[in-house]
Order: sequence, then C-alpha cells, then structure tokens
Amino acid sequence: MTALDLINDWPVSNASAGWTDASGTGRTTGASSRPFLLASVTKPLVSIAVMIAVEEGSLGLDDPAGPDGSTIAHLLSHSSGLGPRGEILARPGERRIYSNHGFDLLGAAVEAATDMTMATYFHEALVVPLDLSATSLQGSPAHAGISSVDDLLKICSELMNPTLLSVETVSQMTSPILGDLPGVLPGYGRQDRNLWGLGFEIRGTKSPHWTAPSNSESTYGHFGQAGTFVWLDPATGVACVVLTDEIFGAWAIDRWPAFSESIIGEAATL
Repeated sequence: MTALDLINDWPVSNASAGWTDASGTGRTTGASSRPFLLASVTKPLVSIAVMIAVEEGSLGLDDPAGPDGSTIAHLLSHSSGLGPRGEILARPGERRIYSNHGFDLLGAAVEAATDMTMATYFHEALVVPLDLSATSLQGSPAHAGISSVDDLLKICSELMNPTLLSVETVSQMTSPILGDLPGVLPGYGRQDRNLWGLGFEIRGTKSPHWTAPSNSESTYGHFGQAGTFVWLDPATGVACVVLTDEIFGAWAIDRWPAFSESIIGEAATL
C-alpha cells in the first residue's frame, strides 16, 4: 500500500490524488484523468494566467483594481480590503481578507486588458501550452475551475521548473506579500501572520493548518470547499494534489495533515 491509498478510507464517494517531485518522480491513485470541481483551487490557476498577462505587458501589478487605492497585487494577495462579496471592510494593505469578489475583479481586469473573456484567456495562456486535457474555467475566476489530478500535477511541475513564467515571477508569486498582515484563514480561524503570495496561500507558522506538520514554512498552495487541495513544498521539492467530491469539513481537517505527512515520508524514500 502506498501513502496515496489512505484516501480509500475517507468518507467520500470519489477521490483521486497524486504527488510529484521536480524530477518527475511520483505516483497517482484513483481516476487521475477524471475532471473534478476545484472550488477555490481555481484561484492559483487563475493567478498564473493573470501573471502571464502581467509578463506579456497587458496588465501591471500596480494597476488600480478594486477599491480606491487597491491594485492588481492587492487583489491577488487578498489585501485589497474587500470582503467575500465585495463589501469594503478595510483599507488596502491593512488586513488579509479572503475575497472571492476580488478574483472576479481580476477576471474583469484581464478581459478589459486583453479583449478576451477570462475563460478564453485562461485556456490560451495555461491550458494550451501545458497540453491540459481536463482543465477549464467555466464561470467565476474565484471558484469555477475544473481539472484533474494529472493536469494539476503538470501545473505543479511547471511551477517547479517554470517555462510559461520566469523563475523570478514564480518566486514573487510564492513569497509573502505584506507578510505581517493578520487575517482569518477560512476554515482555520484567525492568524496573526496570515501569509499569502500572489494567488497562493503560504504556510508560514499558521496553526492549525491543512498541510502536514512537517511541511516547511515556505509551502504554498490552496484548498477548496469542494474537498480539494494542492500544495508545493520548496524545501522538499514535493508537490501533492487531492481532488474529491465531498464538501470540505471536519473530515478534511482531521485527515488532510496526516495524509500529507505520509506523502512527504513516501517521497523521501524514493
């Protein structure tokens, strides 16, 4: 039995999982080519597309977007002051407030800058060059993505060995932005240092957390209400993906850290 087989005991109807390292060593289990709803795991994928638009010169991280004083970078790092539904709860750069509406505004910014729908730009910028077969954006850039374990592992490999973006841009996306901001990590409560990069949550010293106790502080990724997650740990060079059809809840809080711990242990032996 491999570490991935732990998902067979989870209270979910369907699940697939996989891991990889920078060399391409890895494993999958379940129907790894099957599309699953991503929920908020959509956000890091959209963020990659947004940063491709930035590198192309269509957008700038300092371009105004959202509330007065907010920028594209603020929206990507959940520091614009917008609440989940677009209500203004703070000044830009003051608090980390997780905002779905902020990502809808990012989609609108891409559309205005490129004269393409966000779904089309997402497809052309990310899906086509990486030859993804089960990935699409079918609505809100905050939560309407669909993908498979196989495709997400390709995206993880891209982040570990960038070709679509520069190494410097990936480093910027996965490093803390306004690192000392407090805020609530959905599902896990208030964090004094709620670290985020540009589209990616960063583990830091958050406790409790959905990754493994031995994941490094530099681990970055995202989880979704659809019972999905992806993380990459630069310290170990390992990335892990889990997709299920069971809404996030106590079952995930209980099982995900131990699962990720097993993945880290297995990867270290190969």
